[in-house]
Amino acid sequence: MNLDPDLRLKILEKIGVYSSRFSIPEPLTLLTTKEVLDAPKETTEGRRTSAYKYYGVSYIQHNMIFINVRKIPDEKTLENTIVHELIHMRFPYLAHGKRFNKLVRQGLKGKSFSPYRTRKKVHST
Repeated sequence: MNLDPDLRLKILEKIGVYSSRFSIPEPLTLLTTKEVLDAPKETTEGRRTSAYKYYGVSYIQHNMIFINVRKIPDEKTLENTIVHELIHMRFPYLAHGKRFNKLVRQGLKGKSFSPYRTRKKVHST
């Protein structure tokens, strides 16, 4: 897809809507590989020069995502990628797999998620 100001705005609006639905702070969003390379090295560490290979990348520790608009072929893939990366932000402990994919599908269908809370440890006596 070609990134123009209208598409940039549309993507940022979608991210705002989904972030709110998933009860997460809206992440800083990078939409070009140049923006990834221009970001501080410590924030994109580990997925800096390889980011161009993917539709999207989550930099969870820095509340930042990269949506590789140039690589994304169509609207449906764009929407899937946005939700996919935001699910990483909402469920940082979850790796790719059946449960992760189920959450992505639910997110695409409009499901909301309550804020992330760490479990309280149960003390045995």
